[in-house]
Amino acid sequence: MTPRTATLIGLTTILMWSLLSVMTVATGKIPAFQLAAMTFAIGGVVGLLTWIGRTEAAKSLRQPLVVWVVGVGGLFGYHALYFLALRFAPPAEAGLLNYLWPLLIVLFSSFLPGERLAAHHIIGAVLGLVGTVLLFAGNTPGFAPGAVPGLIAAFIAAFVWATYSVLSRRLKAVPTDAVAGFCLATAVLAALMHGMLETTVWPETTVQWLSVIALGIGPVGAAFYAWDIGMKRGDIRVLGAASYATPLLSTGFLIAAGYAKASANIAIAAILIAGGGLIAAKDMVLRKR
Repeated sequence: MTPRTATLIGLTTILMWSLLSVMTVATGKIPAFQLAAMTFAIGGVVGLLTWIGRTEAAKSLRQPLVVWVVGVGGLFGYHALYFLALRFAPPAEAGLLNYLWPLLIVLFSSFLPGERLAAHHIIGAVLGLVGTVLLFAGNTPGFAPGAVPGLIAAFIAAFVWATYSVLSRRLKAVPTDAVAGFCLATAVLAALMHGMLETTVWPETTVQWLSVIALGIGPVGAAFYAWDIGMKRGDIRVLGAASYATPLLSTGFLIAAGYAKASANIAIAAILIAGGGLIAAKDMVLRKR
């Protein structure tokens, strides 16, 4: 697989993650950790289904402890911190802090062997960050001291996801099949957290059940496998900068579904984020065929 192909596969993750918000809304009032347990279980099964006919795939789970710590720590750690952030802090403020992770991925990539961080990568990532700030502008309420724990959790979550993504590159020899095991372990841990902190609420309609299944197959399933491929074999700097398109596309889908309204801020943010992504991807876009 060429780096260009792996990067394009990684970019499909951004589209899948952008559907996360509208699909989550469609699931009804299922508690966060319960929804995580259900969707990560489905996501794990999605990975296991790809093992059919490949008996050697099961060997991918035989990994050193450090690999499991990085894999499960990244998936479960990030989501647990983000759910904690949403519990204590306003969603807009928590989301804004959380979306430091694309910029952190670009910056952290400079520590990887053989990776060169050029000016256009940083410029692209910063433009994406500015566009994201503008996207959230006007949606953040006044500062509340009680929100501090949630804001701290969102900030740490950004570092956890960026670290997990960049370390995936260092663990390039670990096959993507192992992500199925990480998803299933995350589902178990989420189920334990649900049992301790939440009251079970099952989907009430067919649409809600289908939304849960769709989440597990896409944004909380195939997306993590595609991201793993992109991080391990693609252009990590381009993927980091391009990830700022996620909140923009997510807002677009919410507008299309009637859950949000269009505004001038969104239009300007779209230009900044799209421009930043193109600048960061300059090498890939202009590469001679």
